Amino acid sequence: MKNIIILTGSGISAESGLKTFRSEDGLWLNHRVEDVCTVEAFEKNPVYVNSFYNELRPIMMQASPNMGHQSITTLQEKLPDININVVTQNVDLLHEKAGNKNIYHIHGRIDECVCTNCGHVIKTLGDVESDEICPQCQVSGMLKPNIVFFGEMPKYMNEVDKMLLNCDMFIAIGTSGIVYPAAGFVRMAKYAGAKTYLFNLDPCNNSNMFDQEILGKASQTFPKFAEHLIAELSK
Repeated sequence: MKNIIILTGSGISAESGLKTFRSEDGLWLNHRVEDVCTVEAFEKNPVYVNSFYNELRPIMMQASPNMGHQSITTLQEKLPDININVVTQNVDLLHEKAGNKNIYHIHGRIDECVCTNCGHVIKTLGDVESDEICPQCQVSGMLKPNIVFFGEMPKYMNEVDKMLLNCDMFIAIGTSGIVYPAAGFVRMAKYAGAKTYLFNLDPCNNSNMFDQEILGKASQTFPKFAEHLIAELSK
């Protein structure tokens, strides 16, 4: 066992009090996803979109990691000779707060904005104003949250593809199996010969691709799995 990939979705963050990306009524925090998470929405009304993320940012920044996040840190610390990479669809920083390493935010981060003119990424814990000047190119009115909107390519895809083709174990936690390309990661991992595990409240859309499906709260089920895995791989 040399390489483990852990894919996380909004389900793991939900246990820390953060609402999942898309609820049953199709809304995200009482907003239509199409109004706050698309390229077209930002181009049409950047003030409205930035205002939404300005309100969301402190909520996400105040959240605390749960045992699901913390168990990943335990795995990485107890199994130092194994490459354990975290690929997350979440834009919150709960993995960082829990002390996880090797984190790939494929959908961006809530604590960053990006200039749509020059591509410069800026760390920000405060509000992003639509008339702000980019410190890199000095153009105003071009800053957007560094969140991957529908219509944009996820980040780190080259790195993730290489990891998937070399992984021995693939673990998905709190993901719906709906949003691509992440929903296709398990297929690539199985192609590479990896053992595949799913930790979720309910069966997901691609449950049949997993060797084992463990249903329940990840904060309760994953720590037990991590404990057994550490014991097995430490022999």
